[in-house]
Amino acid sequence: MKIMVCYDDANVTRAALDLAKQQAKAFDDSSIHLVEVLEQSPELKLEAIQRVEKKLDELAYEFNKKHDIPCDPHALVTQMSPGEALVHYAGDKGIDMAVMGVRRRSKVGKLLFGSTAQYVILNAPCPVLTVK
Repeated sequence: MKIMVCYDDANVTRAALDLAKQQAKAFDDSSIHLVEVLEQSPELKLEAIQRVEKKLDELAYEFNKKHDIPCDPHALVTQMSPGEALVHYAGDKGIDMAVMGVRRRSKVGKLLFGSTAQYVILNAPCPVLTVK
């Protein structure tokens, strides 16, 4: 089973990582795809990309070595929205399940900023497991 964890360095993401670990251990031949999306813009600096890659590598090491679960870290730099990029990645890689943390946001906040989780839940080609 290929499990994609949508990572964004928020507190709820730690719960998503723990849940993905449980799911991977429950199914034989499971692997984790740890994905963070960075929107390409003139403000995005190389240091920020390197910082994200380093964090993802550290988390992948934890899955690979401590828990014996194969893990591929991916920092996606794209012009798509995070939701679109995650859905596209899931389709391209044949992901069987996506796991992501969700934060409580007001209706006005969703209207102004959108909701990555909502987009992924509605458009992903696989089941999406959310945790708060």
